[in-house]
Amino acid sequence: MTPETLWFLSRASGIVAWLMLTASVLWGIVLATDLFHKWRSRAWLADLHRWLAGLTAFFIAGHLATLLLDRKVHFGVLDVLVPYASTWRPTAIAAGVVAFWLLLAVEGTALAMKRLPGRWWRDIHIVSYWVFWLTTIHAAFAGTDTSRSLYAVTSLAAVAAVVFAASYRILTRDLPKRSRAGTEAVPDRLKGSRDAPETAIRCVSRPRIARFLVWRLMTNRRDRGAPATRGSCARSCAESHRIDGTLCR
Repeated sequence: MTPETLWFLSRASGIVAWLMLTASVLWGIVLATDLFHKWRSRAWLADLHRWLAGLTAFFIAGHLATLLLDRKVHFGVLDVLVPYASTWRPTAIAAGVVAFWLLLAVEGTALAMKRLPGRWWRDIHIVSYWVFWLTTIHAAFAGTDTSRSLYAVTSLAAVAAVVFAASYRILTRDLPKRSRAGTEAVPDRLKGSRDAPETAIRCVSRPRIARFLVWRLMTNRRDRGAPATRGSCARSCAESHRIDGTLCR
């Protein structure tokens, strides 16, 4: 195999690994939230998330192997495993090395998820965000294809998608997930109270911003002494400490 072929395979495997990592991070966020709830299947999302993570590891292994085999670029074992061991663009290479070790930690704990406390697994799994950003820095400053328009457009789209998905995850992390079966229930505090309507008032999950705005609108209504209304339902939900997860409609 010629040095040019190895160099091409190294670049290609690195870019594909970064794209698979991006997709894996995005699918993990979708799995942890209620995005696309009408078309989602948790088992399918989990399988695809694991499959994308496995592809990421596979292409990273190919990236490292082709770098070590290519005698034209002169990368040694220490250069690809120890941060700042390489003298060629040391900071960019170090970002890739650190991302590699963090990815191993994430993959290892994912495989041992059933044997680890849930908090440990979540705390380590959140490092996936760091893996993405370090890999993006590594690709941008150590890669030789950054001047190509296709790479620039793809990288901007990937970064924008992860920023949007991560922001949604942060804004909705304290909310209960949408009921898969679409069941509707009345909070326990409403049952038997004077605010309880004759027919069940349905409370369903909503994203935080929309829920907060509508809740504020309803609670501003001055309907004291009126029969059970949406405003009174919202106040009762708030009193029962369930307003962060419910909204009356």
